[in-house]
Amino acid sequence: MKLNTLSMFIIWLLLIIVATFIGHSNGIAIMSIDMGSESMKVAIVSPGVPMEIALNKESKRKTPVTIAFRNGERSFGEDAQVIGIRSPQNSFSYILDLLGKSIDNPMVELYKRRFPYYDIISDEKRKTITFKLDENTTYTPEELLAQILHKGKEFAENSAGQKISEAVITVPGFFNQIERRAFMQAADLAEIKVLQLINDYTAVALNYGIFRSKEINDTAYYVMFYDMGASSTTATIVSYQNVKTKEKGFVETNPHVTILGVGYDRTLGGLEVQIRLQHYLAKEFDALNKTTSSVFSNPRAMTKLFKEAGRVKNVLSANTDHFAQIEGLIDEHDFRLQVTREKLEQLCTDLFERVANPIKNALKTSGLTMDVISQVVLVGAATRMPKIQEHLNQYLPVELSKNINTDEAAAMGAVYKAADLSKGFKVKKFVTKDAVLFPIHIVFDRTVDNRVKQVKKSLFSKMNPYPQKKIIIFNKYTENFQFHVNYAELDYLPPNEIAAIGNFNLSTITLSGVNEALDKHSKDGAESKGIKAHFVMDESGILNLVNVELVSEKSSSAPNEEEGTFSIFGSTISKLFAGSEDKEGKTEEPLKEDVKPVHEDSEYPELQKDSGNKTKKKNESVVTEDKIVNKTEKVGKEKEKKATIVTIKEPIKADEIKLGPQILSGDKLAESREKLHRLDVHDFEKTVRETALNNLETFIIDAQQKLELEEYAAAATSQEAEKILKACSEISEWLYEDGFSVTVDVYEEKLSQLQKLTNDVYERVYEHKERADVLKGMTSMLNASTKFLNNMRNLSLSSEIFTQIEIETLEKVINETQEYYNIVIKSFAETALHEPVKYKVRDIANKMALLDREVKYLINKAKIWKPKQESPTNHTESTNENATNTEEEPESEPVPKSTTDPHMESLQNENTSENEEVQTEKSSNTEESTKLSNDNEPEMTRESIQEEVHQEL
Repeated sequence: MKLNTLSMFIIWLLLIIVATFIGHSNGIAIMSIDMGSESMKVAIVSPGVPMEIALNKESKRKTPVTIAFRNGERSFGEDAQVIGIRSPQNSFSYILDLLGKSIDNPMVELYKRRFPYYDIISDEKRKTITFKLDENTTYTPEELLAQILHKGKEFAENSAGQKISEAVITVPGFFNQIERRAFMQAADLAEIKVLQLINDYTAVALNYGIFRSKEINDTAYYVMFYDMGASSTTATIVSYQNVKTKEKGFVETNPHVTILGVGYDRTLGGLEVQIRLQHYLAKEFDALNKTTSSVFSNPRAMTKLFKEAGRVKNVLSANTDHFAQIEGLIDEHDFRLQVTREKLEQLCTDLFERVANPIKNALKTSGLTMDVISQVVLVGAATRMPKIQEHLNQYLPVELSKNINTDEAAAMGAVYKAADLSKGFKVKKFVTKDAVLFPIHIVFDRTVDNRVKQVKKSLFSKMNPYPQKKIIIFNKYTENFQFHVNYAELDYLPPNEIAAIGNFNLSTITLSGVNEALDKHSKDGAESKGIKAHFVMDESGILNLVNVELVSEKSSSAPNEEEGTFSIFGSTISKLFAGSEDKEGKTEEPLKEDVKPVHEDSEYPELQKDSGNKTKKKNESVVTEDKIVNKTEKVGKEKEKKATIVTIKEPIKADEIKLGPQILSGDKLAESREKLHRLDVHDFEKTVRETALNNLETFIIDAQQKLELEEYAAAATSQEAEKILKACSEISEWLYEDGFSVTVDVYEEKLSQLQKLTNDVYERVYEHKERADVLKGMTSMLNASTKFLNNMRNLSLSSEIFTQIEIETLEKVINETQEYYNIVIKSFAETALHEPVKYKVRDIANKMALLDREVKYLINKAKIWKPKQESPTNHTESTNENATNTEEEPESEPVPKSTTDPHMESLQNENTSENEEVQTEKSSNTEESTKLSNDNEPEMTRESIQEEVHQEL
């Protein structure tokens, strides 16, 4: 058992190492995009870099979700907002609220009232809307959102320094099926592979739990997140708990966050407060009668008031009053008005009354009460308003928590999920379990007593967890038929929210080939167990029909030994789920193959009990046969008599027609791709051209300023300076007259001309600046090398670390370097600063490298040198009192030294094991030893020699 545990740990460790290696080797990076209705936040995870927010080009952490078109150019973020002040109809914001909406949807009508200057037309073919920019240009909400997502992708790539293609993107939790599909298509148009669409409140809950994982235990505790953003408000109740699961043979305990209840208000947010303040300011300006026309009829003036209303609204969250002021609001008339917090609260009295409604709905859908809620955490910028917090404090019995990053919590939670889903990173597992907000049921017709009766069967109930698979069984149909997938009753939602969902009919599915499949199986003696339609709601909350099949069973008296067990198992499962055959449209959930709770013996007790009975009977049968029958032939006959149930599955063709607003498809989708591609190419060319122009302008200004400096003026001849200044002046004049409409190649050619004129002058200045440090380094190296050479000679008298050839070689290199140094010094003294440089810094450095390499070789040799060791026999003989001679140990073979590159030996010695010894000739001259002793000089050991070498260095 201990060995297995150790093996599992080693495998786990190797998996982490492999995942890390993959991340570093392939440069994998992952991102998340928190797409709000007003602003966008982008987060990344890259090798060696933890979760962080990607900055935009203004080095800000969030970017307005705004895109503008003017004069054939495209702008994003704050640049687009600036264009929106001058041309409101060309700048598009709050696009998220329009995804998957028809022209008559209440949300579209509200959008048109808030922003009347947009030309919104109906797309009859797709049953949705389109923005009309001019007579020849239109943009769908998906196309506009795709361009903003692509810009967010650029921010992530610039921060990570590499390409990023995968992302987890947040969406409002109340997004329905068509809204989620439209968002997925926008991401696809932006060339982003969506790993998952995660609900914004789920991402926030995940981020909250990550940093408090130590507080999570086996007992569930409940937290409410109250999120009031720009457009909407959501209250979410979640539970945190450690859960043991058995997955692929491993028992793990991981924290789980489960969505239990959700309540929302789609139109309650900071935007509505801003709109009301905008209208108040407009009425106050009209009351001044400064102009004959109303400010409400001027889109540009209303856009200015909208921007100022947003600024004042934010200031009043921290102050009791503030002045709204706009220069030249309309007809050159200025506007200035004091606004108090009390006045703003009066304008929004009815909005504050709706603050508690999402909480009530969240509690209702979760089935919990406030006394079990541990915390209420505030999320969203609009919760900073004092009046909002006041109403929440009046309604809630617990204190409001502000211990989470309001702006970035969703982005950081989503990027953690992205790292978990990606293949390049290993993170601590934190399981998220989301829930269905809008229940879905299956509707089909059934004929009873010659009367057609409509039958409804629930597929996904309210707050069902997902991702999850479901199976609906039809066991009365013998001919081709169709059924419908619709939203179920949503009576728990307010009427305005039900209307905003739009079409309740999701799709119609027509099955064909049913009669043929039944006939085919009946001929084989099979009994039909019904037609099964397999559905799955994936991690993104999107419902898909997987497949449809006819399931039949037949008996076999001669079971296949290999397939018999599986057939029986399949038959048991079929019986377990099919139930009584007279129940039409029964829904079942498939077995969970991978994950099983540890504390349960089986997910299906009936199946376990049934299997246990079969095993028991089989064992009893065997015992009986052992007692009565001793011949194996009798046992074989008993097996032949047993019947086996074989399950047969036949695919049924299913054609699904999506109802309601449609996503882009066919020629329209291809046209959108081409449109966005042209815009991307245009922006890329524009960026390259702007970069080239900026480089040229910068170089001209830099060259003119440098020639005014003394060192550059001294390094250039009068002719060179004149040519450079003249060229700069001519190109500068050309730029401001005709140079702003040329191609990139022209800019690069002009820049190349200037570089050719300035290269020699810039090189001389560089050489002059760097020369002193290089010559100083050469002097220091020559002094150290000469001193090292003198010590080599002294050491060679007492030991044979260095050979005479090595000493002479070093001396030769030092002399050559010294001669070169003297020539360089003399040359520089005789050469004026504006004359060509004969001896350049890189040449001097190369000469120094030759001496440096020779010295390093000798140092490495001294480091690994060891004195020659005497053998035990020789030592005994030399110390024997009767011995008359001292036998010398044979001289070891010298290490060959390369004549072409003396440093190859150094490299070889560095790779030699420490057990190997570099042997040198050891003197046995007793007279020399006596002389050294009489001179009272210390014995030169290996350590002392190496220490002396290091001290000299």
